[in-house]
Amino acid sequence: MSYAMFRSLKGGLSTRRLLLSLLLLAFREAGSGQVHYSVPEETKHGTFVGRIAQDLGLELAELVPRLFRVASKGRRDLLEVNLQNGILFVNSRIDREELCGRSLECSIHLEVIVERPLQVFHVEVEVKDINDNPPVFSLREQKLLISESKQPDSHFPLEGASDADIGENALLTYRLSQNEYFSLELPTNSKPTNRLSLALKKPLDRETTPEVSLLLTAVDRGKPELTGTVQLFIRVLDINDNDPEFEQSEYKVRLMENAAKETFVIRLNATDRDEGVNGEVTYSLMSIKPNGKSLFTIDENNGEVRVNGTLDYEENKFYEIEVQATDKGNPLMAGHCTVWVEILDANDNAPEITVTSLSLTVREDTETNTVIALISVSDRDSGVNGQVTCSLTPSVPFKIMSTFKNYYSLVLDSALDRESVSVYELVVTARDGGSPSLSATASVSVEVADVNDNAPAFAQPESTVFVKENNAPGCHIFTVSARDADAQENALVSYSLVERRVGERALSSYVSVHAESGQVYALQPLDHEELELLQFQVSARDAGVPPLGSNVTLQVFVLDENDNAPALLPPGAGGVGGAMSQLVSRSVGAGHVVAKVRAVDADSGYNAWLSYELRPSAGGDRSPFRVGLYTGEISTTRALDEADAPRQRLLVLVKDHGEPPLVSTATVLLSLVDSGQAPKTPSRVSVGAASVDTALVDVNVYLIIAICAVSSLLVLTLLLYTALRCSAPPTQGVCGPGKPTLVCSSAVGSWSSSQQRRQRVCSGEGPPKADLMAFSPSLPQTREDCFNTSSE
Repeated sequence: MSYAMFRSLKGGLSTRRLLLSLLLLAFREAGSGQVHYSVPEETKHGTFVGRIAQDLGLELAELVPRLFRVASKGRRDLLEVNLQNGILFVNSRIDREELCGRSLECSIHLEVIVERPLQVFHVEVEVKDINDNPPVFSLREQKLLISESKQPDSHFPLEGASDADIGENALLTYRLSQNEYFSLELPTNSKPTNRLSLALKKPLDRETTPEVSLLLTAVDRGKPELTGTVQLFIRVLDINDNDPEFEQSEYKVRLMENAAKETFVIRLNATDRDEGVNGEVTYSLMSIKPNGKSLFTIDENNGEVRVNGTLDYEENKFYEIEVQATDKGNPLMAGHCTVWVEILDANDNAPEITVTSLSLTVREDTETNTVIALISVSDRDSGVNGQVTCSLTPSVPFKIMSTFKNYYSLVLDSALDRESVSVYELVVTARDGGSPSLSATASVSVEVADVNDNAPAFAQPESTVFVKENNAPGCHIFTVSARDADAQENALVSYSLVERRVGERALSSYVSVHAESGQVYALQPLDHEELELLQFQVSARDAGVPPLGSNVTLQVFVLDENDNAPALLPPGAGGVGGAMSQLVSRSVGAGHVVAKVRAVDADSGYNAWLSYELRPSAGGDRSPFRVGLYTGEISTTRALDEADAPRQRLLVLVKDHGEPPLVSTATVLLSLVDSGQAPKTPSRVSVGAASVDTALVDVNVYLIIAICAVSSLLVLTLLLYTALRCSAPPTQGVCGPGKPTLVCSSAVGSWSSSQQRRQRVCSGEGPPKADLMAFSPSLPQTREDCFNTSSE
């Protein structure tokens, strides 16, 4: 019962308010119950039907934000809702007869849908009949043949009128125009099958009155009452005083709606007690109600009634056939009967499916039990033939839930993952309960919309790159690539450096990364002597909201090139033209070490492996001295004698093993003195010797200090690393000094350190690394221009 119906209740104002409050409370608790209204047919546009928003417990202010809408099956423009005041009103003309035919119940079923959250309300609007259809006779005039021999109180059946309305508006009464021969006999409620007929009040005289014209008026009980008329033409026949008579005045037959054409219905038999031609009977159909179509035929000779058209239970369930039997007398006499044909339902209508999609694009993070679409099913059959069940494609993350009779909701049953399945093709099947059952299917395509739930991923968390030093500025050294399993902007990956300090400079001053391609470039020439290892991270981020990202660690090893010539250590000038003076006693024997050339090379590996040799003298004289190939020690090859020049000038070539090799020249001045003699050196030489000794002492002190400092720093770093590992997981890497030891293979089987120096090893994570590198003279020296190799 609706609010509109409560208004018609009698009683005081307080009673109506109490009932209204209880009703609204019940609707709010029901959530998706059914509301009932009624409205007369043929009402004007804008006619008030009910306060639908108030009756459903909805606030006026939330109608538009919650996407309040009304859907109806069939015509959708009959009723409308004013979203400003929540009133349901008539939008266009409602014709009950056009909408429901002669059905006793006629309703418009509405679905009220609101979202946020989704609610579905079912509203039934009953269409009340008004008296808008007058009684109608099937014929404009009816002709009756009545013999003059008929006795008073004889009855002659008439075809009554029909009224498209229902109820009181369809109940008809009849009036006959004033005459002296006939009266009208009306059907009674006690015998609903009795027919409208004329009753003869007094005998007819054909010679006096050969024809009688009457006006039959049908009046309904509506307000205002409507009428319909038919002209009755009665011809008085000469005596053929026996009418054909049927065995029954009414016959009842049941027939399946799928009966084929020419299907036998019934065989009628009428007899005439007259003899000769007055007793020969022919049959004809007078009328077929309710639609008057020629759905049946009758054989005029044997009275067999057969199907002549297509029967449809859903269109008409009963047919009333008026049959007339006429003899061949003169005048003709006729008898009448009624055949009632009941049509039985057959399962000849498959279910119908209507899918109302709210949103067939569903985000993959949508919560379960979210309504995706509304499904309504219907079957025009009746009984079990019209009972429909609904099912869904198996093995999908969706399910169908029944919300009301023949109404279902397609809801999400489990979590979605677009990266696994991006589109679901669902098939909804509706099957009735008939035997055999009929079914219908509807396809529903549900697209899964992407959300940013996958971060870009690199193939490996760490990559190693080898780059030769002295590279060209802007040289491409590596390409990073990350893949994002998402789609569209969520899969657009951009790259950037994870900025940090490399010593006193920013990382971005050394390298850069292209934001779109992921190509890594060296912005300046790299120097192996300055930086052996550059370790940093590249970040990959997608364009989703919020953005997701991941990092990859790159270890760039700077490979050495032979770009540094050997450098001479004091005493000496360390270059061509420099000289080192030394006093040598003539009494020394063969193999005595008289001096030593010291040199270092800033390069590493083969490039820092030094060898020494004496340049032959210009005169070709054989020198009594030699130099150690890898030690730089100058020793005598034989005992010195008086024939040897008192001053020996030696040129020592210091070469590395790079490609091409670089050379430095050391000049060694040896002064031969007799044994036991005090060296007579000029003051300039003495001063020079003193300065050389002082320089040697200073160099040794510096070397000792450097070695101690490096050792202390290494011990401190190890202790700090151990403490951090014990207390917390390792964080961003450190940049600190390391001391790689370069070990070279000697051609004479001995090992010597080619260089002791401090190197900077900078990385993005982890402790400094000390590398031990061994070299063999047979190692190939071919290298590429920018970088040698990389590993991932």
